[in-house]
Amino acid sequence: MRTILSLLILLSPLALAGGSNYTITPGISQPVGKITEWPVPTPKFARDPAPAPDGRIYIAVMQGNKLARFDPATQKFEEWNLPEGTRPHGLVIDEKGTVWMTGNGNGTLLEIPFRNGQPASMIAHKTPSGGSPHTIIFDGRDALWFTNQSADKVTRFDRRSGKMTEYGTRDGPYGLAMDRQGNVWFCQASGQRVGRIDAATGRVSELDLGKGSLPRRIAAASDNTLWVVRYGDGKLTHIDAQSAKVIKTYDMPAGESGRPYAVTVDGAGKVWANEIGTDTVTLFDPATEKFRVFALPSDNEGIRKMIVDAKGRLWYMGSHSGKLGVVE
Repeated sequence: MRTILSLLILLSPLALAGGSNYTITPGISQPVGKITEWPVPTPKFARDPAPAPDGRIYIAVMQGNKLARFDPATQKFEEWNLPEGTRPHGLVIDEKGTVWMTGNGNGTLLEIPFRNGQPASMIAHKTPSGGSPHTIIFDGRDALWFTNQSADKVTRFDRRSGKMTEYGTRDGPYGLAMDRQGNVWFCQASGQRVGRIDAATGRVSELDLGKGSLPRRIAAASDNTLWVVRYGDGKLTHIDAQSAKVIKTYDMPAGESGRPYAVTVDGAGKVWANEIGTDTVTLFDPATEKFRVFALPSDNEGIRKMIVDAKGRLWYMGSHSGKLGVVE
């Protein structure tokens, strides 16, 4: 265990890329309030957009059992069918352009290498505990990490050996992120805690956020802090990764009725979070401790994941509306 996890201490810069530990380093968001949306070809609970090194956006079409790709330059989509029963949830694209997807329906991690812009193969890696793999991140070096909600596990997949290592937890592990020391943080969505897997020892510890908080997603900032949205009580919590303590908790604009769900951080440390109950996204500046609120053009968007691309644009996928959107 110690040998596997010690690799995480020597992290490349990619490990901190993206507020949710994606491969692409996020740009600085300077939105003027322009919001554009495009209907996806198969609007069957599409979710969890992820940026690729070439600037295109990939999407998991959960109920349609597809992988979709959107090219911002041409504003066109492509789609590919996935192995039967995959029911994809989260995805991330590594530095080689390989797409990694969590198979929420069949307990797999799906590896999709691309060649000449098209899938070269689809390799399903079975998880030891089956379950329902959920959110996924890339450590920028050797491994993919993902939560397994129904199995109460967080799993590390080593790209070189193909070995999976599971860590036990509770209360439905959901969103996750990685700090500068390689420690993996995750939300316990049906409870009131965030968990932490120590990079050096593999020990799992917990930080209590209070009854009714229902933390949903977590994002890493470049200053070695983390931001958590609390679906249950409408708050945004700032955590110091070094001390594993809460710095401060903020009331979000819509309060408890906003039901904050997704969170990510831009290149300047500003925090994007949506309020799924009010069809709004917010931009929080830690320097001023003020929120900007952006009303979305569609009703009942159902955003569950958002990312900031290299240009600082915020991309979201409306799982209910069937529309991919960008705020710039």
